[in-house]
Amino acid sequence: MATKTKPPVVQPGAGNNIIINPNQRLNPVLDHIRHVGKEFGDIVPDYHVGRTTCILFLSLKYHRLHPEYIHTRIAKLGGSYNLRILLIMCDVTEHQELIRELTKVCLINSLTIVVAWSNEEAGQYIATFKQFEHKPPDLIKERVDKDYDSIFRTALTSINKVNRTDVATLRTSLGTFADIAKASPDRLQNLPGFGQVKVKRIKEAFEKPFHTKTANTTLSLSNQVNVLPTSSIPDISGMAPTRLPSKEKNSEVFSETPQHTRSQAGDTGLNSSIPSSSIISEGPDFTREALPERERSRPASPVWDIELDLND
Repeated sequence: MATKTKPPVVQPGAGNNIIINPNQRLNPVLDHIRHVGKEFGDIVPDYHVGRTTCILFLSLKYHRLHPEYIHTRIAKLGGSYNLRILLIMCDVTEHQELIRELTKVCLINSLTIVVAWSNEEAGQYIATFKQFEHKPPDLIKERVDKDYDSIFRTALTSINKVNRTDVATLRTSLGTFADIAKASPDRLQNLPGFGQVKVKRIKEAFEKPFHTKTANTTLSLSNQVNVLPTSSIPDISGMAPTRLPSKEKNSEVFSETPQHTRSQAGDTGLNSSIPSSSIISEGPDFTREALPERERSRPASPVWDIELDLND
């Protein structure tokens, strides 16, 4: 039995042909790629349509059976090519969730997703990418003439609700661009075809500030925070609360003393089983009198009653 020989695989050239991966030999889309040359080559993507452009082809019916296939192909592609296209053939009925999932994959891996609904459409996409390989983007750009009338018309029609007829009315009735910008709302409403909504759009375009009120408020608040003087913020880094006896029953008075005056037992008393009554001294606090005046970090803080603050 004679074995069927496969066509030779060539390296991609630099001509005007589309380089096709040998795995796409039986793809019916190949019959609909017209007006460009085709050749098979040893490439990683399915279609090489430019020096920096490639196409991966995926059928949703195949993707539903082998969901890991596209991830493997993208991993092999790596970071090659500037424009990486995932051409999807939509050949299933329930396609919403599959396309949504593939869209997320394309966003993560910097791919452009294109959906085709027939083999003819997919073949036309592939041929078009090759035909427009060296075309400038001027074909899809808006053509704006450089004369005054064209620029005048383009500037005013960029305002919502304003069309070419309105531009002709404004120029005939008001004159220059400056006169239109300074016109009052009442004068604009007297023109034919200008209602309250259209006049409001025009006045907002000329008078509304670029920065919104919310942005200005946030900016002013941030500036106030930045210029807050440091002297108004109390420094309590070296202070620790110390309990002192009070004249009233079951009331405690707190004062702030330097941290080096606390006892070692007081620092470890939070996680130990030693009762707090044995840690806190019941006698008067002689720490401030024992320290020389020059060793004090700051003047003594006034004594305050925590229960009075809580009651307030």
